Amino acid sequence: MKNHLKQEGKFTYLEEGEGKPIVILHGLMGGLSNFDGVVNFFPSKGYKVLIPELPLYSMSLLKTSVATFAKYLKEFIEFKGFDEVILLGNSLGGHIALVATKLYPSLIKGLVITGSSGLYENAMGESYPRRGDYEFIKKKAQNVFYDPEVATKEIVDEVYETVSDRNKLVKTLAIAKSAIRHNMAKDLPKMLTPTCIIWGKNDNVTPPEVAEDFDRLLPDSDLYWIDKCGHAAMMEHPEEFNDVLYAWLEKRQF
Repeated sequence: MKNHLKQEGKFTYLEEGEGKPIVILHGLMGGLSNFDGVVNFFPSKGYKVLIPELPLYSMSLLKTSVATFAKYLKEFIEFKGFDEVILLGNSLGGHIALVATKLYPSLIKGLVITGSSGLYENAMGESYPRRGDYEFIKKKAQNVFYDPEVATKEIVDEVYETVSDRNKLVKTLAIAKSAIRHNMAKDLPKMLTPTCIIWGKNDNVTPPEVAEDFDRLLPDSDLYWIDKCGHAAMMEHPEEFNDVLYAWLEKRQF
């Protein structure tokens, strides 16, 4: 990644630009580089973009849960001295953002979710922990996108490395189980934070009806679709994703 990560206290994070803070949460298999499009666009529009590295694999197994990562996020926001932030999360990152918004509403001015878990996810399936099967992992990675070419060798290698590492695999499965247990359906109707839902029309992991459910259950949400797009809209269609998000931020005067 061309940007340099900062290391302060227990936090490692990327920070670009000056202005209103947008804090981004990556997913379980997603690197910080998944958000390059966002990082390159928003600083010129008056936003400070921050992506903390979530301690997905360094927490003790007992603490490896969605709620613990939400607490870690709260500590990061307080550490940076922000009164309130806009949260953007993809996949598991969206789920952590939702839990954080539920637990710490005063810190979250606006919420943006894309391909978020929290209601339903077509998880990697029971067959997921097939260590050492590169072709299988490659197919799984390609399935995340509408256009399989987006799953570059670099992305497949990163996923392969994660599932080939026993410690990371155990943590990955623990997080996935925690995500499934931590269903948000009952919480969403009480969450009044303005929410922008940006979803790929062709998402196989969290299908389009999941976005419709989020939109139906959240009291103050706007739903936007991106065509020919899978589970990671900000990677597959970065320009369209940025345009939709920027228009929403302007509309909401964030």
